[in-house]
Amino acid sequence: MGQCQGTTTNQYVSSKRKRLLDLVGATLGLVVLGPAAGIAALATFWEDRHNPLYVADRIGLGGKPFRLIKLRSMVVNADKSGVASTGVGDKRITKAGGVIRKTKLDEVPQFLNVLRGEMSLVGPRPQVAADVARYTRAERTLLTVRPGITDASSIVFADEGEIIAGSDPEGEYDRRIRPWKSRLGLHYIATSSLKYDLVLMALTGMNPINRRLVLRLLVNQLAERGLDPETLEAASRRVSKPDEGLPPE
Repeated sequence: MGQCQGTTTNQYVSSKRKRLLDLVGATLGLVVLGPAAGIAALATFWEDRHNPLYVADRIGLGGKPFRLIKLRSMVVNADKSGVASTGVGDKRITKAGGVIRKTKLDEVPQFLNVLRGEMSLVGPRPQVAADVARYTRAERTLLTVRPGITDASSIVFADEGEIIAGSDPEGEYDRRIRPWKSRLGLHYIATSSLKYDLVLMALTGMNPINRRLVLRLLVNQLAERGLDPETLEAASRRVSKPDEGLPPE
């Protein structure tokens, strides 16, 4: 697959309207989902008596590192194994962590990152420094906006763990997911709007309930915004098996 095509940044992604949405949405998110996340944190602590929070370095706006906060879903020091991608069945995932990952409660503490101005509710997902170091010139445009808790790729690849499950999760991630995530992130930066943010947030909430409908609605949104046919096909995931859902490289 070729390199991601370049894009331009529109004014909305750095506007006061987007920041206001972030502040209001993150506050509401903590109020509504905070109790469930608290219960999940207690379950994690009860299982192994270690800190239920996982704090890790990610690269944010302008290439500056920040400390991403998540609920821990894996054993302590799992990141020191040298494997950054996590597939279904990874032995590092704890019992409580399996439920936490499935319900996406591990993402709730990131509302704090949003309130601190390090992240946005919607935007390209933040990456580790090693992955950012491999960015193409076009992909470095992803660093011109605040990274987000969710975006189109978060919806399309909500089953990422199933796609990369196996003996080589890092290789599978690079081959089957990363290029499409970059394309979708660049497309978001070029076409984002307040309405589109609200749509992506709503679709994220609906995704666990009716994934087929959500993908159909998302593809319609992406098509209206002029996404290229190849990436549009990848986003549609029109297959029964997750490892067959992407076009050839």
